[in-house]
Amino acid sequence: MEFVKLGNSDLNVSRICLGCMGFGNAATGQHSWTLGEEDSRAIIKHALELGINFFDTAIVYQQGTSEQFVGRALKDFAKRDEVFVATKFVTRTDAEIERGVTGQQHVTASLDQSLKNLGMDYVDLYIYHMWDYRTPIFEILDGLNSAVKAGKVRYIGIANCYAWQLAKANALAEKNGFAKFVSVQNHYNLLFREEEREMAPFCAEDNIAMTPYSALASGRLSRKPGETSKRLQEDSYAKGKYDATAEQDSKIIARVVELAEKYGVSMTEISLAWLLTKVQSPVVGATKLHHVEAPVKAVELKLSPEDISYLEELYVPHKLVGVMAQNTPAAAQGSKVWMANAPKI
Repeated sequence: MEFVKLGNSDLNVSRICLGCMGFGNAATGQHSWTLGEEDSRAIIKHALELGINFFDTAIVYQQGTSEQFVGRALKDFAKRDEVFVATKFVTRTDAEIERGVTGQQHVTASLDQSLKNLGMDYVDLYIYHMWDYRTPIFEILDGLNSAVKAGKVRYIGIANCYAWQLAKANALAEKNGFAKFVSVQNHYNLLFREEEREMAPFCAEDNIAMTPYSALASGRLSRKPGETSKRLQEDSYAKGKYDATAEQDSKIIARVVELAEKYGVSMTEISLAWLLTKVQSPVVGATKLHHVEAPVKAVELKLSPEDISYLEELYVPHKLVGVMAQNTPAAAQGSKVWMANAPKI
């Protein structure tokens, strides 16, 4: 395993971050395909054995049970100061806004609940899951800065945002002496490369780490056409992100298959080897033990410039999908999409 400093932080994280959205009680929350605690623990333990020290979860994942599973497993299998834990909080709910709960109060309550779920005194990276158009960014930054000063958070990150929002937030943080965002977790993979327009060059300029989610396009970049899985069949959210562009994306997937066969490796290794030339530590989910092994191998696979160009050649612009399409100033849908499945805090 290789390791890298996470942007402007002192966190020396593995080049692969284990995404833990697939862990949690399948009877609660948004997803029906998640793993129970025993299977989740086995994957987390295997990830640790392979050198992964970076784990990403969120308060909304399966009503907080993902955080609970991750926290208990890491307590049993690792020393706290040898792993880096990221979790995320979402926007204020309608009920909180009606009660007059401020952004600062919302950050504090969300973090305290996540720390309780994880069974930890602090998190290494606390991520603003999506931009809250109904809450002043100053309130969010103030709340996050207070959490850093209190020792409950080491560094802060952001997710599902535009480059201008990240730039605005960090400029405001610098002006007020607040902690700045050191990482951004947006949607980025071979099938969805819109981050290359503004976010990637901005992050390179300011040394902000990119830790994208959906690194394998919810499995589409790791399976040949016709192969399926429980998640591919049941993940309606992922279908909403990828089904509309399936025909054009299939041409890129075919090239992933071609290079995988050429080098005698898995599609996962090809797809992630490409992404690792662009970002610091992609978030990669796993619901089977071997799902952890291929990403680790991808770290060692070095593609040639010709391979990279071949994989990129057929890409065409995509419309925004998922959270970025739903969470807009006009609709302010973020809280409705995610908080319906969040634990009560």
